[in-house]
Amino acid sequence: MPPTVATLDHLVLTIADIAATCAFYRDVLGMRPERFTGADGAARWALVFGDQKINLHAAGHEIAPHAARPAPGSADLCFLTQAPISDWLAHLGNSDVTVELGPVPRTGATGPITSLYIRDPDGNLLEIAAPG
Repeated sequence: MPPTVATLDHLVLTIADIAATCAFYRDVLGMRPERFTGADGAARWALVFGDQKINLHAAGHEIAPHAARPAPGSADLCFLTQAPISDWLAHLGNSDVTVELGPVPRTGATGPITSLYIRDPDGNLLEIAAPG
């Protein structure tokens, strides 16, 4: 039997503007922007939440190796929340973030979820989902 993976540690977003991305994910999704030193000694940025993180690569300055065609706006991500979707609707409205779709029923990795869809400053599609 082949070995299997256990969990996701991080993923990488290629983005146009580090400051705008950090502000959006901090203010809208509650993630913590964190500057860190990469294995190559270069200063890098990540968005930390729970036990995961999203590493940020500025378009045109990606860290090797990288995706075959890194581009801002090419991601489609789903984030789980324990907060009621109604709280998210109010928060997004107060933050002047347009809800593109939702709330709508969907199927997540472990079962039914209720989802809202928004876009980040690069146009990445972000799904905010509550289990059940």
